[in-house]
Amino acid sequence: MKHDRALRTAADLVEAGLLPAERQAEAQAVAKRYAIAVTPDVAGLIDRDDPNDPIARQFIPDFAELSVTPEERADPIGDQTHSPLEGIVHRYPDRVLLKAVHVCPVYCRFCFRREMVGPEGLGTLSPEAMDAAIGYIAGHPEIWEVILTGGDPLVLSARRLGEMMARLRDIPHVKIVRFHTRVPVVEPERVDEKLIAALKASGKTTYVALHANHPRELTAAARAAAGRLVDAGIVMLSQSVLLAGINDDVEVLAALFRGFVEARVKPYYLHHPDLAPGTAHFRVSIAEGQGLVAALRGRVSGLCQPTYVLDIPGGYGKAPIAAANVRDEDGVCIVSDWRGGEHVYPPVSG
Repeated sequence: MKHDRALRTAADLVEAGLLPAERQAEAQAVAKRYAIAVTPDVAGLIDRDDPNDPIARQFIPDFAELSVTPEERADPIGDQTHSPLEGIVHRYPDRVLLKAVHVCPVYCRFCFRREMVGPEGLGTLSPEAMDAAIGYIAGHPEIWEVILTGGDPLVLSARRLGEMMARLRDIPHVKIVRFHTRVPVVEPERVDEKLIAALKASGKTTYVALHANHPRELTAAARAAAGRLVDAGIVMLSQSVLLAGINDDVEVLAALFRGFVEARVKPYYLHHPDLAPGTAHFRVSIAEGQGLVAALRGRVSGLCQPTYVLDIPGGYGKAPIAAANVRDEDGVCIVSDWRGGEHVYPPVSG
């Protein structure tokens, strides 16, 4: 079933058959704190007969979101710590985040910026704030890459995207512009000729990092949208979050990463879930994540292997956290193969 508009309230979800009527009140309570939006494409993917549907779990509000654990924090990856002015996060020397907009076509229930995004969130940068952000980028010659995030930058019109890209074109030290988005999956029809032309308007090298967490999200329409981007010369990467009850299964992960590669999207990051408020029910342990990533080795092509990363709370950046395949024992390297066997390196001659 495909609806003709985005579903934005608990009542909308009940009417669409995506939420039992008896849960409407709890969903309304969640909506007072965190935004709801489910696009027609996403609504059409949800299996209404499965109470644990992995697509529904990502987008349909749950009362568990109002339970906050002591370790959770409003800014779990420390954006604010590295924000010298509105709209800019400068955590690493050679790249910055440019958060032009803080709304999304859909709202993930596990979002690490859930306290900042949505209609009641930080909003779109004002013209004055955008001028200051572009001025900051222009004034820091060490910045090689600008990453458009938010919110989802592809909710902006092609005209506004083109204007922003034209401004980046005039900054010679910026060589790469990257967009983090869910749009090709959740609103694939938005990826049209005008939007693609806008993404290329800077004359820089453009990358698009696509967020999807379950192989069912990679529909024919989503793959076609990715194909239009790739055919236009835009390089695509993937980002996924390891989520309990959604993709914490080696076969699901293998299908997801193979699906990306088939769509010409290179698996890039598998994120350990962040300590965002009300997301404990999505989190797996690092040990569980390491086991899943280890199980992928040898099972799927090297093309399908993302880097498993943790964004260290407090703003300290990402760290790869896959289990090490090599250890030192008294000056001798012991290397583990994908089946769990151990081997001395270099081999001991007979």
